[in-house]
Amino acid sequence: MDQNFWRKCVVCKKEINFSTKYYKCSVASCDKKRAPAQFCSVDCWGLHSSTLNHKSAWAEEFHSPSKAEWESTPKVRIVSSKPSSSVAKNTEGIPEDILVVVSKLKAYVKASADLNTSGDVSEALSHIIRRECDRAIVNAKADGRKTLMGKDF
Repeated sequence: MDQNFWRKCVVCKKEINFSTKYYKCSVASCDKKRAPAQFCSVDCWGLHSSTLNHKSAWAEEFHSPSKAEWESTPKVRIVSSKPSSSVAKNTEGIPEDILVVVSKLKAYVKASADLNTSGDVSEALSHIIRRECDRAIVNAKADGRKTLMGKDF
């Protein structure tokens, strides 16, 4: 990729060139590693600051790297060993999304048993829900209906 600018301003989308000054927000939560917020001018930072209602914030001046410095910096690429369950599909092409509201599941487990919930519980529970839905679908079709009902479970 032959890019002729360093990054784009997050407000106006104007290109921020190599070896030029740019601005960042002094609020720590605005400086995320995966989604950095950089601004081409103090005016763009001011629009950002007023939109997010920052209190006691200021624009910090920085200098973008030269093109040679930028090209020599290793680029981070995230590689996953398995596809995300939210986009994975089974052999029939049916999406295998998470079928539970994870925050509500965790809140229920915490309230009822004072336990924490592992990240893989929602995927396992979604598999159980899919299996039970498949069984209920068979029951509904056997009754000649096109509507899945509670009694099918």
